[in-house]
Amino acid sequence: MSTPSPVRIAAVLSTEHRGRLMSRAREVNFPEGTRIFDEGARADSFWIVRSGTVTLEIPVPGRKAAQVENLGPGELVGWSWLFPPYVWQLAAEAMTPVRAYEFDATAVRLLMDADPAFGSAVGHWVGRVLALRLHQTRTRLLDLYAPRLTAS
Repeated sequence: MSTPSPVRIAAVLSTEHRGRLMSRAREVNFPEGTRIFDEGARADSFWIVRSGTVTLEIPVPGRKAAQVENLGPGELVGWSWLFPPYVWQLAAEAMTPVRAYEFDATAVRLLMDADPAFGSAVGHWVGRVLALRLHQTRTRLLDLYAPRLTAS
């Protein structure tokens, strides 16, 4: 759950596109234990972690939420802001004090529409993040809930 991410912003977006995106950033802080968002809530912002750890969780009916991934510096928190109906598919919590860059999703989507090259780069980045998160969520849920095979 805590292996280095191949989709950190610095590894995926060009200097030009990172600069364009970061021009819309504002710095925020989340104390340890803060719920950043909950599944089903409106996805109108997203974050890039500067320091600290954010845990992504998937609610499991009748059980404690399953932690599916820990995110650290340079990693994207949230992808649901890019796809209608703009509703969070997971939940996120600050597991340590977190410093992050926050982005207004509507403003970034407008930038993406106005500059196709920037839009394509950000869209591919978020798509790569989404693919990785789906794989990690599936793996974690199998670890937690798949029937165990026992040696006979």
